[in-house]
Amino acid sequence: MTSGSESYSSGQEDVTWLSSLLKEWIYPNHYLQHFGNYEVYLLMPLIILFSPVVIILGFIYLSILLLHIYKRKNNLKSDYLSKSWDNGRRAVSYLWDIYGIVWHGYEVRGMDKVPKGPGLFVFYHGAFPLDYFYFVSRLYLQTGRLCHSVVDYHFSKIPGIRLFYNVQGLTQDGRVQCVEILKKGYLLGVLPGGVREALFSDENYSLLWGKRTGFAHVAIDAKVPIIPIFTTNLREGYRALGKIWPLKWLYEHTRWPIVPIYGGFPVKFCTYVGDPITYDPHITAEELAEKTKIAIKNLRDKHQKIPGSIQKALLERFEKYPKHES
Repeated sequence: MTSGSESYSSGQEDVTWLSSLLKEWIYPNHYLQHFGNYEVYLLMPLIILFSPVVIILGFIYLSILLLHIYKRKNNLKSDYLSKSWDNGRRAVSYLWDIYGIVWHGYEVRGMDKVPKGPGLFVFYHGAFPLDYFYFVSRLYLQTGRLCHSVVDYHFSKIPGIRLFYNVQGLTQDGRVQCVEILKKGYLLGVLPGGVREALFSDENYSLLWGKRTGFAHVAIDAKVPIIPIFTTNLREGYRALGKIWPLKWLYEHTRWPIVPIYGGFPVKFCTYVGDPITYDPHITAEELAEKTKIAIKNLRDKHQKIPGSIQKALLERFEKYPKHES
């Protein structure tokens, strides 16, 4: 059996070690002094490039943790869209809404334009679709309505994301399931530009939809309105190095989305909800897709300064009396 003095000495050593470790975390300069300036300069580009990814993944995993705690506490198993999961969804929505408010001063203009029944939200795709997470979270908190989301299959490859997928109503399935979701009375969100628009659009906010009309077919088949949506300063918050042609060539030939994204700047995000494009049985999917594209471009041209400027977006975020267009 150890003596009291020996135990006390051991405890002191533990406290000293923990104190030293905390100092290294809180005061990185103390740790970095062991490296030369050359090594620090080499590491900084990697930190700038990948820290936004790490932060966003951190919030996703924190959301997953909250849902697992809620599931265990309430002994829930399945039926993820039932009311029994409402408080779990609300907790996750609060998490993303607080993040949006604190880091991007996030606001929504035109929430009253959201239809009472089913509808298809169509977004411009930023380098990171954080505005989409912010919007559906705000929508749920204000109205209690869950918006299902069409996401890229790469998103489903994130380890451990299945619970988040199910509870938040995410899907990567095709047109038939999307129509079924809308016919059940839900809202559905889609970003037609997908990965290509995320990685290769720029501060001019070009819509890179190609010939994609699937979302228009869904809206026509389900007989629901399309609600165009655009968020300002997305490209100033996060930018992709899509102008590096070897990376674009690689994506076009392999579909590997390995274009680096940098930023995480605390610029002002404001989402504008456009006027709904009502169901018209006499319009073709191609015509409806073009009409939707024009509506989003109109929102962009009205509210977004082009080309976007990180400096101006930061000033807009922190100005004392921000000006908003109606």
